[in-house]
Amino acid sequence: MGSTPPVFIGAEEVEKHLHRASLLLPALEAALANFSGGAAGGVVQPVRTVLPVPRHGGYLGVMPAYSAADDALTTKLVTFYEHLKDSSVPSHQATVLLFDPSNGTLKAVLDGSVITAKRTAAVSAIATKLLMPPFAEVLCILGAGVQAYSHYDIFTELFTFKEVRIWNRTKERAVQFASAARSPVRVCSSAQEAVTGADVIVTVTMATAPILFGDWVKPGAHINAVGASRPDWRELDDELMKNSVLFVDSRDAALTESGDVILSGAEIFAELGEVLKGTKPALPEKTTVFKSLGMAVEDTVAAKFVYDAWSAGN
Repeated sequence: MGSTPPVFIGAEEVEKHLHRASLLLPALEAALANFSGGAAGGVVQPVRTVLPVPRHGGYLGVMPAYSAADDALTTKLVTFYEHLKDSSVPSHQATVLLFDPSNGTLKAVLDGSVITAKRTAAVSAIATKLLMPPFAEVLCILGAGVQAYSHYDIFTELFTFKEVRIWNRTKERAVQFASAARSPVRVCSSAQEAVTGADVIVTVTMATAPILFGDWVKPGAHINAVGASRPDWRELDDELMKNSVLFVDSRDAALTESGDVILSGAEIFAELGEVLKGTKPALPEKTTVFKSLGMAVEDTVAAKFVYDAWSAGN
């Protein structure tokens, strides 16, 4: 008798079982804390391998992880392309493979794009809950792609802002974003206009040089820096990086992959998991930056959540 073939769970089905990114918050908080707990935390996760595709300006990332607490084993394969001529193709595409950790059998192949968008936004929301100034009133989003939508959804679900602003390099996409939003969003004509006076800033761009500058940022603001995932790409300038308290998802990843961290020489204060564990303070009274690179274990717990929900319904 042959082994059971893996199930395929497509984007629509993933979205159905993961309709709100906030469903992942408990699992992600635990995973971040376990990751920062070292060997005792039971997370086995190398820094992602990134293979350049120079002829086409693309990259293929390979992201394996095992979480002992969840007894879950996955690998995510993600492609990201800088300057696509065909704008109907997303810049990032992903697939997650879920294995049976007891014997290595491939159990499921899941669309990874929805998982990536939701888990990334959920981790930014965890950072924001810990690091944002009290009485934060203005949210600013720089960028208008998939991550802008997922961040807007969870941030407006979990937090109460009096004003939401957006800026994007091509204004049409910002206008499109604002018209699709479920509450008023102010479209700004420059990044500086969007950022001035904002309490929480989210950068979700494909920028390779800084688009956010320290002298624009209100003292005490919190920044979630989500783009610029290559060692030579930037979203934030040196002044902002050096004059903020810097939190990361993974020290090793930040020092290998983040141009904002490597090129500025900024000192990492803590991993987010250390704050969740209580071994490092959050310091919400300071200007804070959370540099998010995204970790494989985040995909592991998200894929397991979706697979378990799918299995319960089948």
